[in-house]
Amino acid sequence: MTAALTREQAQAAVAAAVAQRDTIQANLLALDGRFGQRLLAGASLAGQTRKRWDAATAALTRLWEIFTAYAAVVDRAAETLAHARRPAPGLAEVTALLTGASVRLTPTASPAAQRDLTGTGEVALTLDAAVRDMKDAFAGVADVVAAAESVWNELADQLQDVADPLSEARRQTSGLADDPLNGALGVAEADLARLREVLNSDPLALYSQAPGHGGQVDTAALGRLREQAAAVASRAAELGRLRADADTRITVAATAVSAAQAAWQDAMTAREQATVKIAAVLPPVPDVAGLADRLAALDGLKAAGRWSRLSLELDVIERQTATATAHCRDAEKDAVALLDQRDELRGRLDAYRARAARLGAIEDTDLEAEYERARELLWTAPCDLPAAADAVTGYQQAVLALSGRERRS
Repeated sequence: MTAALTREQAQAAVAAAVAQRDTIQANLLALDGRFGQRLLAGASLAGQTRKRWDAATAALTRLWEIFTAYAAVVDRAAETLAHARRPAPGLAEVTALLTGASVRLTPTASPAAQRDLTGTGEVALTLDAAVRDMKDAFAGVADVVAAAESVWNELADQLQDVADPLSEARRQTSGLADDPLNGALGVAEADLARLREVLNSDPLALYSQAPGHGGQVDTAALGRLREQAAAVASRAAELGRLRADADTRITVAATAVSAAQAAWQDAMTAREQATVKIAAVLPPVPDVAGLADRLAALDGLKAAGRWSRLSLELDVIERQTATATAHCRDAEKDAVALLDQRDELRGRLDAYRARAARLGAIEDTDLEAEYERARELLWTAPCDLPAAADAVTGYQQAVLALSGRERRS
C-alpha cells in the first residue's frame, strides 16, 4: 500500500495535477477549434480519409471520456485536500486519488469472445496512465487533422488558380466550333472537378507518409492539371483574340490577295510584251487564282464559328500571298529586264553609229554592213538578244579600231 503523502507533498501534487489538467483541456479545446477538425467533422468523407477519421472520431470520443473522468478525479483530490478536517484520512484519500487507479471509465463494447463472464468491463486507470492514454489518442487524432489541413492548405488555393483560367477559357470559347479545344477544355474541367471532389471528400488520398520521414502532399495530379489548364487557356485566348480581330485580319488578307492579283497581272503584261519582242524562254508566272477561292471561304468559317480553322486558313493565305506576290514581281522584273537590255543595246548601237559618222567612216561598206546586221537583229521581233549583243559588240569594236587608227595618223 502506498504511503500517504504529507500535506506539503499533497499540495504540490494536487497543484501539478490541476495545472496538467488545465493544459490538457486547453489543448483539447484547441484541437476542437482547428479548421481541419471542423472540416473533417462536417464533410461527407470517403476512402481512406473516412476510415482514418472514423477511427480518429472514436479515439477523440474516448479521449474526452477519459478526460472527463480524469478531470473529475483531479477536482475531487483538490476539493478533498482543501476541505479535509482530519489530516490523516484526508491525505490518505488524496494520495489514493492521485496515485491509485482512481480514473474509472465506462466499459466499451467488445466481442463476446473477449469478455470475462464475471467481469463488469469497467476500466480503472491511474492519473498517469490516463494521461498516457490521452496523449496517445491525441497524437493520433492530431496527425489526421494536421495531414488533412496540409492538403487543404497546399491545394485549395492552387486549385482555384487553375479554375480561374479555365472559367475564362470557357467564357472565351462560347460559340467556338472548335472540337479539339472544347474537348481539351472539357477534359481539364472534368479533371479539376475530380481533384476537387478528392480534396473535399478524401484529402488524405493526396497525402503520403513514409515511416520516419514525415508526410508530404502529393501534387503530381495538380501539376498535370496546371499544365492542361495553361495549354487550354493559351489556345482559348489565342482564338478569342482571333475572333475579336477576325474582321481586321480578313480585310488584311483581302488586301494581300488583291496585291498578289495585281502583281500577277503586271507580271503577265510584262511577260506578254517581252515574249512578243524578245526571243527568250521565260519562267511561268505563279498562279494566284486559288487565293481568291480561299479568301471567299473565310466568311463561311467565320459564320460557323470555326475560329481555329479560320486561323489556319488566314495563316495559309498570308504565306501564299506573300510568296506569290514576290514571285510575280520577280517575273515582272525579269521580263522588263529583257526589254531594258534590248533598249540599252539599241542606244549603244546608235551612239557608236554617231561616233563613226564623226570619224567620216559612214561610207565604210564593211562597217556599214556590221551596223545594218546589228540594227536588223535589234529591230526584228522577236529579238534574238544574244545574237544582237554579239553584233553590237562587233560593231563597237570596229568603230573603236577606226578611232585608234585616226589618232595614230
